[in-house]
Amino acid sequence: MSTPYQPRPYEPSDIQRERIAYRRRQTIRSVLLSALSTLVVGIALAYAVTGSPGWERVKSSFFDPEIARKYLPDILQGLWLNIRLLVVCTLAALLLGLLIAVLRTLRGAVFFPVRALATGYTYAFRGLPLIIVLYVFTFGVPGLRLQGMPSVLVLGGAALVIVYGAYLAEVFRAGIESVHPSQLAAARSLGLTYRQTMRHVVLPQAVRRVTPPLLNDVVALQKDVGLVSLAGPIDAVRAAQIATAQDANFTPYIVAGVLFVLLALPLIGITDWVTLRAARRQSAGS
Repeated sequence: MSTPYQPRPYEPSDIQRERIAYRRRQTIRSVLLSALSTLVVGIALAYAVTGSPGWERVKSSFFDPEIARKYLPDILQGLWLNIRLLVVCTLAALLLGLLIAVLRTLRGAVFFPVRALATGYTYAFRGLPLIIVLYVFTFGVPGLRLQGMPSVLVLGGAALVIVYGAYLAEVFRAGIESVHPSQLAAARSLGLTYRQTMRHVVLPQAVRRVTPPLLNDVVALQKDVGLVSLAGPIDAVRAAQIATAQDANFTPYIVAGVLFVLLALPLIGITDWVTLRAARRQSAGS
């Protein structure tokens, strides 16, 4: 009775082992050189800053640990408002941007007024400075004295959604138009309606292709939610401003800035990971 055939496990050749070892050495060498050069540059910058004549004055005005410890709870409480505003505004801006992008890609003469309105919206709010839109929404709209007027925080969030919806609409439109027309023709030939074609064929590919720029806009929105403090709500920036006025020290602004950076790091990391993954997928496909 013959024994069943058992394939031998893969064993790299001597040349392949040498290549792997060489690449490992090169990687370790690159990491060590990067760490060393970063350390040298960091030490040089630290020496240049701390050795300047006015460093002690700047240190006491912007980097006072006692002031930072004193006002950290208030700034964290304000940051919680920024986080909630970021989540709501991000979801609303994504939905608005997707809707405007779909309206701009409608075909047919009957949809010309809709396309014109969507185009005018994107042109107008991409050109307007965000701070002006915030002032109009938070100071101008309440001046109408309409019944059931929402709070200033809601109006500020609406300004953020409208402005960033215009930016996101162009990103979505670029993704939709990047899908080859032959795919739309193939879907229609299979009996799918225009709505089904957009839902099942076009939009999944478009969203996947434009995910990195969408995440970049979300990172930008994460910073701009701090501008809502101009209208009066006590977020992290407004809490830092109040603390600065009380002690005549700018350290609370540094604390708020550090918290915003820490808040942005996960989003930035996800953006870089998605961008790298998309680049690898594209290179593998080509």
